[in-house]
Order: sequence, then structure tokens, then C-alpha cells
Amino acid sequence: MALEITDANFEELVLKSEKPVLVDFWAAWCGPCRMLGPVIDEISNEYSDKATIGKLDIDSNQEYASKYGVRNIPTVLVFHKGEVVGRQVGVAPKNTYTEAIDSLL
Repeated sequence: MALEITDANFEELVLKSEKPVLVDFWAAWCGPCRMLGPVIDEISNEYSDKATIGKLDIDSNQEYASKYGVRNIPTVLVFHKGEVVGRQVGVAPKNTYTEAIDSLL
């Protein structure tokens, strides 16, 4: 399962991570987000030792969604050494996300 990322733990889990980090910005009421959720969980299981995979509920945690300009959901951001190095807005095939992580490994 993907980690639950919040405004409170974002800096520790995402910005200070030594590993690549993929963050799915989502909301429970968002249909496409619910479609993407299982894919994110699958990637989390496959990359558990190589990357940090997490989900941030924008309804409960608005600080970083706002900071990174998340206007539409789902938005998936890929971070490396605290910097955004990839952005995918909307649902994309699984390999779109895994290729973004693989390029940083």
C-alpha cells in the first residue's frame, strides 16, 4: 500500500528522502482518482525497496497541493532530492509512472 502523505509529514517523507518519491494528489470524491488508486498501490508494492510511493488527500492536506500548483486531480508528482522532476495530470498508463521512477534509479 502507498504511504499516507500529509502536510505534517511531507517534508520528512518527500523533501528529505534519499530515494525517488512519487506522490499521488487525490480526493475521495474524484472518480479518476479512485481508478488510479489501485495502480499507485501496485507500484508501491513493486518499488517498496527502491522508491517512496505515497498518496496525499488534497481535501485534508491543502498546503503542499497549493505550493506545487495542483489544480486538477489526480496529479502525480515525482520528486528527486526534494525537487519536482516529473508531473502527470490525469490518469495515465502504469508504465508512465514506473518509467518516471526508473529514470531516477
